[in-house]
Amino acid sequence: MMNKKIDKKIVGFQVKTEEQKQEEIESNIVQMHEKVSRPEQLEGATYKIKTPLSDHALYLTINDIILNPGTDHELRRPFEIFINSKNMDHFQWIVALTRVISAVFRKGGDCTFLVEELKAVFDPQGGYFKSGGRFMPSLVAEIGWAIEDHLQNIGLLAPAELTDHQKKILDEKKADYTAKTGDDGAGGEFPTSAELCKKCAVKASIMMDGCMTCLNCGDSKCG
Repeated sequence: MMNKKIDKKIVGFQVKTEEQKQEEIESNIVQMHEKVSRPEQLEGATYKIKTPLSDHALYLTINDIILNPGTDHELRRPFEIFINSKNMDHFQWIVALTRVISAVFRKGGDCTFLVEELKAVFDPQGGYFKSGGRFMPSLVAEIGWAIEDHLQNIGLLAPAELTDHQKKILDEKKADYTAKTGDDGAGGEFPTSAELCKKCAVKASIMMDGCMTCLNCGDSKCG
């Protein structure tokens, strides 16, 4: 602690309340806003996006900034995004998209809404299926999924997970379906005859006991 020399006559004093102390602490906490300057070095992660739309993969990099490092109020927030590929067919709109997303990151506040906005973009020429049966309505939607993965990895979004009880029920339904139909998925995660789930966009919905049930997210018309 640094000593401070008092060179004036003390005429009074006041003890700070806990509320005043808390306000002082909060006033010194740095929140994300557009005037936060970029440090020389940022931590981040790169995600590979391979689609049947191109022979070349896209590489999506998101860099994060650490606010209030080494304190109880340390925050990790996305700061910028870059997308690179050998295929330059979509160069203009990809550059525009990354600049807009980076601007939203730096603006501060809740940026998680970007995920649902991007995932809801549909390609008029049709989407495609990823390995594992997940349907991607567009390349933009897959970029949204990659951003969601990153926000979950840094703790900004909580992953939607089934409870152990729900997982057990779905495993039992899958086993019953395999026993009745002989469809074991041919090495895949879900039966080959499964249909596309309208909720999670994965080919994992099966008919069991007169009711369509998704083996991936648990969505069921029967509740």
